Amino acid sequence: MAVFALAAFAHGETVDTEVCVYGGTAGGVAAACAATRLGHKAVLIEFGRHVGGLTSGGLGWTDIGNKAAIGGFAREFYQRLGKYYGKAESWTFEPHVAEQELEKLLTEFNVPLYREQHLTLVKKTGGRITEIVMDNGKVFRAKMFIDCTYEGDLMAKAGVSYMVGRESNAQFDETINGVRAKTPAHQFMVPVDPYIVPGDPKSGLLPFVQSGTGAAPGEADACVQAYNYRLCLTKVPENRRPIDPPEGYNPKDYELLGRYCQGLVAAGRKVSLHNFLKIDMVTPEKTDINNNGGFSTDDIGANYAYPNADYATREKIRKDHERYIRGLLTFLATDSRVPEDVRNDMKQWGLCKDEFKDTGGWPFQMYVREARRMKGEMVMTEKVCRGIERPEDSVGLGAYNMDSHNCQRLVKDGRAENEGDTQVGVKPYPISYRAIVPQASECQNLWVPVCLSATHIAYGSIRMEPVFMILGESSATAACMAIDNKTTAQGVDYPKLREQLEKEGQVLAWTGQSNRERANAEHRMKWEGLLLDSDKAKFTGEWTEGSLSNPRGIGDGYRHDDDKDKGAKSARWTPEIATTGEYEIVFHFPAGGNRAKSVPVTVEVDGHSTVVQVDERDEAGNGIASLGKFQLPKGTGTTVTVSNAGTDGFVVVDGIQIVQAAKK
Repeated sequence: MAVFALAAFAHGETVDTEVCVYGGTAGGVAAACAATRLGHKAVLIEFGRHVGGLTSGGLGWTDIGNKAAIGGFAREFYQRLGKYYGKAESWTFEPHVAEQELEKLLTEFNVPLYREQHLTLVKKTGGRITEIVMDNGKVFRAKMFIDCTYEGDLMAKAGVSYMVGRESNAQFDETINGVRAKTPAHQFMVPVDPYIVPGDPKSGLLPFVQSGTGAAPGEADACVQAYNYRLCLTKVPENRRPIDPPEGYNPKDYELLGRYCQGLVAAGRKVSLHNFLKIDMVTPEKTDINNNGGFSTDDIGANYAYPNADYATREKIRKDHERYIRGLLTFLATDSRVPEDVRNDMKQWGLCKDEFKDTGGWPFQMYVREARRMKGEMVMTEKVCRGIERPEDSVGLGAYNMDSHNCQRLVKDGRAENEGDTQVGVKPYPISYRAIVPQASECQNLWVPVCLSATHIAYGSIRMEPVFMILGESSATAACMAIDNKTTAQGVDYPKLREQLEKEGQVLAWTGQSNRERANAEHRMKWEGLLLDSDKAKFTGEWTEGSLSNPRGIGDGYRHDDDKDKGAKSARWTPEIATTGEYEIVFHFPAGGNRAKSVPVTVEVDGHSTVVQVDERDEAGNGIASLGKFQLPKGTGTTVTVSNAGTDGFVVVDGIQIVQAAKK
């Protein structure tokens, strides 16, 4: 059988090039264009029909972390999008616009693109890849190869070591890897019975609840953080197409969600569509919808086989995820246990007629948040993300939270409980060159900028689309240098590589300048007075840390209530006022489409209280609300308290600003 297969390959077309990029993600486009920009012949090979991966596949609300950490080709791409929308740069965009601009880049750089190419065989000689073979017999030969797939298929077929699942905390001396002892975020806000017959374990588990108890906290397992599709929906009638239920839809499959809705209502919770969907508007008419809450678009536990699966199995998993999400949206629009106003809201949304036209409006790219991760020359860990360890061979910066979606939904104390969500803020940190190249003993002419060498929790921070573009460009630059100097991936002269990357506009080091310092320089008049960051507040209840992308934020982070435990969480500042006088108090918060519309903020001065309702969705995007002017006494007789009581979305707090009023 193998002999006949190889004979068939021999009859296919052979393509010779210098740099072969496998994987038409945004990182792959960056790599191919960067190589040609440096004067080397490159080709881009894509498994499917579309380029851009998640960037053009629905993720139009860019996860940034800190825009100042993004340079080079990636920054140029967001500037191109900005030009399309009449701005300096745009970090939110429509899927078809992103794909259009990526296609234009490939044309401008004269990069040949080969679509629908399914990798079957990798041939190596003396530790180097010589050619890769597709299932249609096409052969690609090159001096250097770059794997830009989300799955790491080229890496794996080349015999490079990799990891799947979560490591134990002990393996790399980490604290937030492995199974989580507590998972407060994206959790069920009320108890939900997981059994087919409520209260009867012998009756079996409801759909979407997994059997077993899971490993002990901090221990390793084979679980992979959940996947979903990022949905571009609209309410505009002329561009809206219905969201059809999946074939064989049965509302009984969503019994867990029905019970959850009933439980929320019974507990007196104010329920909105935002309890189940994170709705961000990439334009005034279109969304990027992501997972939100205890039961949402993440199909928890349905993706464990995906990283190592064959193509047919992966396609089945993709279809299963689509069926799950279509069923979820159908249930939210039609089931009587869903509050009527939520059903009516869901019914207004539909797929976009002008997006994903060849798939009926459904995104072509599933969100593969994590699959294989290479065991490279160096493994990125939590310590690097936290700044405890700092690699000296930076090829780009990571800047997003150490972020993992839930990995399991199990039964705990007779209720359904999600496990695995982790969100811990970071400051920008360097990503090591040794993390994007294999061990020299395994392969010497391969770069892996997407499925790079990192632990589960470190990868959760690195795995953002702008970073994949950064690392794709850095990989291509190194590959070109390796060609020019007749060396290996591991033999590239790093100081010279760094010099070239800086010429390309890459940001390789973080200066330590805080958002507040930048804001003071840019908005001096707005940033006078006393500034108290979120870390100066006293918090009640469990709040989640976030990393600011808005350069006008106070400090480098903020907190949010994760849209749960309403009425049980608060943040209180007690400023020390230097002199008695009239002051304006300003509340700062990162605005967004999933925020609460009416957040109660209480200013108490010597026992007298004033409550101000703040709309944190703030369509103008300022994220600043004046609470009014107050006569404040010297000392600590003033408090400012933010509560999540009665709110209908995420409550976020960045800080407060107290400015003395000008004397008349």
